[in-house]
Amino acid sequence: MAADVVDEAQLRDLIPGVLAALVHRGADFATAEDAVQEALIRAVESWPDQPPDDPKGWLITTAWRRFLDLTRSDVARRARESRVADEPPPGPAVSADDTLQLYFLCAHPSLSPASAVALTLRAVGGLTTRQIAQAYLVPESTMAQRISRAKRTVSNVRLDQPGDLRTVLKVLYLVFNEGYSGDVDLAEEAIRLARQLKAMTDDPEVAGLLALFLLHHARRPARTRADGSLVPLAEQDRSVWRRDLIAEGVATLQAALARDRLGEYQAQAAIAALHADAQTAEETDWVQIVEWYDELVRLTDSPIVRLNRAVAVGEADGPQAGLAALAELDPTLPRYTASAAYLHERAGDIATAAELYVKAAAEAQNLAERNHLTLRAATLRQRLDSSRQ
Repeated sequence: MAADVVDEAQLRDLIPGVLAALVHRGADFATAEDAVQEALIRAVESWPDQPPDDPKGWLITTAWRRFLDLTRSDVARRARESRVADEPPPGPAVSADDTLQLYFLCAHPSLSPASAVALTLRAVGGLTTRQIAQAYLVPESTMAQRISRAKRTVSNVRLDQPGDLRTVLKVLYLVFNEGYSGDVDLAEEAIRLARQLKAMTDDPEVAGLLALFLLHHARRPARTRADGSLVPLAEQDRSVWRRDLIAEGVATLQAALARDRLGEYQAQAAIAALHADAQTAEETDWVQIVEWYDELVRLTDSPIVRLNRAVAVGEADGPQAGLAALAELDPTLPRYTASAAYLHERAGDIATAAELYVKAAAEAQNLAERNHLTLRAATLRQRLDSSRQ
């Protein structure tokens, strides 16, 4: 650590191990998490002037002492205090297995997806309640209640109980898909946590998820215009895509695929890699993308995957083939109408496409998407009016 500034990203990397160390010593999760947060505040205040030789050990010691203070101040917890009053001597750093169990704890199946995401960002990511609330555009008091309920739910779960890595990956996937809002970049936070998780595990799906994050995040600079409007993939300026992230993502994916244990995140990353590999939209290998979507359908049987596959079929085999594939799906699926509009536009049926874009805009899940679809409808209507004159 530099003597004049605290590297907050490096500091947050230490949090899972510190929290796991306290829980491993006998602290209940809820109080331990509060103690770690207070230790982080003290670190930010004191480390610029007096950086410790062992930052993780300093945090564990400080958080443990704060845990004891919090325990002693609560009359209802005196029975627990008698079990943990003696501070253990400094020992070896917490193992990766303990830290991994902390991920499992925060993604416990008894929690709702929203609560699991919030608890992971707070306990593993080290974000403050205010930062998480801003990222999810909810009042800080609402987020504080959500996190408190989640901590109470998992407080009686032992750290050594089996966890489900797939649930952890789903939580990180939800974090990444929130993207950016407020002063917290959740996409970058998800990448940081996925890197951390990959270092602890020997599972190709973890690597696949990290590769997927990197390949999608590489396109971020081209996704919006200066006014905030969306830029479709085919129209993006590929010269501003981050080639460093693409190279890392492809290398990470190739190493995962070489393990011959294909999973849904590896398949999704393979599709993203094919988009990243194309120098222009016209050079995209849509036939191979359809093949990867076939693998995804086999792995997940997801209606959303089938929807995306229908659009890919429209690119590979023509819009009529895409519309035929789309007709087999439930029309109430999210973005079904927008996909139909796009395929009708590709087929030259401008009037139908314009009507569907209007309908899709009314169904849009966010303002940027609604504005994009509304603009597309207006553009097509203008073309229709011009052709009639």
